[in-house]
Parts: sequence; structure tokens; C-alpha cells
Amino acid sequence: MPSPMIDTASPPAPVSPRVVTDRRVHNRVPVVLLGRFMRASKHEYPCKLIDVSVGGAALMSPAELDFGERVIAYFDQLGGLEGTVARTFDGGFAMQFTMTAHKREKLAATLMFMLNKDQQPGIEARRHERIAFQSRSQSLTLTEGLTIACDVTDMSISGASILTAARPALGATVKLGNLSARVVRHHDRGIALEFIDVQNPNALRRYFG
Repeated sequence: MPSPMIDTASPPAPVSPRVVTDRRVHNRVPVVLLGRFMRASKHEYPCKLIDVSVGGAALMSPAELDFGERVIAYFDQLGGLEGTVARTFDGGFAMQFTMTAHKREKLAATLMFMLNKDQQPGIEARRHERIAFQSRSQSLTLTEGLTIACDVTDMSISGASILTAARPALGATVKLGNLSARVVRHHDRGIALEFIDVQNPNALRRYFG
């Protein structure tokens, strides 16, 4: 009985994990924005967004990061973007977003708005115009139910920046007056909030005016 034939051909070359990693489910668009990102150590670094999709983004930064490291990037136009480092390159890194379906839908709508307004590449305008108001003093209710006084320094229909010594955790839900918001960034003098729902500008002026 003849012996079974042995395949002496070379085995197929293994698929490069980098090729798999670089396959993008969502198309990215070039969008240039200046912002900051925070590492798990709570240290913040400046960064520059160079392209983005609803699934991830590429950022330029002088900081060296590790694959899989968790980061939270913040841009006035897009709010807080949380995710993990998917790859690194010379002068920056790419991150894969970790977000709810609702947050992804909001990001998609914002990106569509930017594209339709011909604001890319080189976008430097804010996502929403800031609202002028007179009264800066307001109440901030923390997750624990504690209500403290704060000063509002900057506001739009999508969020606000406030002066406070409190440092709620990033992602924590709080209330600015009667408006539910999420903490998206800590800064030197307080915190930045993103409203859970985009507000009507006339209603905001009446409420804070």
C-alpha cells in the first residue's frame, strides 16, 4: 500500500497582528482640534486630534503611551472621549473608543454637523457657540446628594465649565442647578461638564440670565 503523501510545502505565513489592528470598522475623517488627555495616573497632557470616527481617533502628543492603556481625551467641540490605546506611532497614538450607543450617536451627529458645515480639515471653532449670561453663581449637586456652591465661567447648549474645589470622578453624573450633566474633565480651577441632553439656548438664557 503506497505511503500517504506528505506535504512538504512551506506553511502559510502568519497573518500580521498589525494588519488586523489597522483594519478600521469606521471611516475616519480629518479633523484638527487641540485638547488634552488624561492617563490612569490622573496626569494630563496636551494633544492634537488629527482624525476621528465614531470608533476611534488618532492624536499627536509628546507623551509615550503603552498599548492597551486607558485614556480620556477631551476636546471642547467633542466633549470627553474615553478609550484604550490601539497602537502607537511616531509622535502620537491611536485610541479605540469605549462608549455607550447613545454617546456614539451623539458623536456621529456632531461629526456630521462639522462635515456639513465644511469645518474640516483645520476645525478650530467650538461645537456650540457659548452663551452669554449674567449670573455666575450656581449650585452643584454631587453624586452623594451633597449640594455645594460653584461659579459658572463658560457655558454652551452642550456643557459648561465651573469653578469648584470639588473633584467628582470623571464620568460621574451631577446636577448644575436642575440640569443633569456628566463630568468630562478636571482643570486647574474646577471641572468641565457635558449636559446629558443638549439644551435649548433660549431656555438656558432664561435660567441663568
